[in-house]
Amino acid sequence: MLTYERVKNDPAVNTYIIQADEALLALGFTEHSLAHVTRTAETAHYILTALGHPAREAELAQIAGYLHDIGNLVNRVGHAQSGALMALPILERLDATAEEAAAIVNAIGNHDEGAAAATTPIAAALILGDKADVRRSRVRNKDKVTFDIHDRVNYSAKRASVKINEEKTLIKLKLTVDTRYCSIMDYFEIFLGRMLLCRKAAERLDLQFKLIINEQQLV
Repeated sequence: MLTYERVKNDPAVNTYIIQADEALLALGFTEHSLAHVTRTAETAHYILTALGHPAREAELAQIAGYLHDIGNLVNRVGHAQSGALMALPILERLDATAEEAAAIVNAIGNHDEGAAAATTPIAAALILGDKADVRRSRVRNKDKVTFDIHDRVNYSAKRASVKINEEKTLIKLKLTVDTRYCSIMDYFEIFLGRMLLCRKAAERLDLQFKLIINEQQLV
């Protein structure tokens, strides 16, 4: 039976994730390592669990979150689609049913901004989990003077959390931002498209999406 633990402990899967992240490091991108995919997986699982979706569906979202960036091993461009194709034989090898593999592959192939679509609850949870991972430890450039906007936005994020309210009507991404490194307008410049995507993903789950930065609601 396919399980999150089997995927997470599979040597080949982890090799692909690590080497994909090394390729992005060479290109100057922020961290997309085991830490990122684990956080994405945990957030996607939390979202569907909190909304009362079946435990198996939440686990499939968790698996999709862990595998979602393996396509960066091929190329950053089109990595969602190449990652989906890479994931299919992995899932078959780890005993996924055709229905489970289809759900996971669809979510992976639809997670990136260029061609993203919250086609299913699993895809919506993956989008939200991926885009909510904003944190200082994702910045690998040690020279603050040469930070680009991606570095500034992530480095400025002191805390980030995703919460669904008790009524299950609202999902909030709350950020505490150090404005010495990033203005609110900087954040909007790089993340507005992602936040609009989060709004669409939330709507697929019958939720409203709210972005709150330094206790101020912005979206």
